[in-house]
Amino acid sequence: MNSQEFVKAIKRYVRDAAIEDTIADLKNPPGRSVPLRERACSDWYNGLRPEDADNVNRVIATSVHQALFGLLAVLDGVRTIDDEGGRFELTYVGAKRILLNDQQAIGLHDLLNAPN
Repeated sequence: MNSQEFVKAIKRYVRDAAIEDTIADLKNPPGRSVPLRERACSDWYNGLRPEDADNVNRVIATSVHQALFGLLAVLDGVRTIDDEGGRFELTYVGAKRILLNDQQAIGLHDLLNAPN
């Protein structure tokens, strides 16, 4: 797995799944004893006009994307989370070890925003 394949998998298995799961939970919260706040959000969402629900879905998608972008920017070292100045090394270990966030290559956060 290389950096491009990693980000493609993150888009599919993390980003898209988080968006779909959040929308599905809004439509129909899981479990038998749904907390009142979750039920209220679901009732509100299900009462929206279709175009308003689409806007909420876009906000959910944007939020998930921004969270992933921020995490990948941290892994790439372009967004810091400490004062020490260290860096993260994300390595895929398969038949061989591959550094996925190589500072000499395009950043993972940039790959996230790249066209498919």
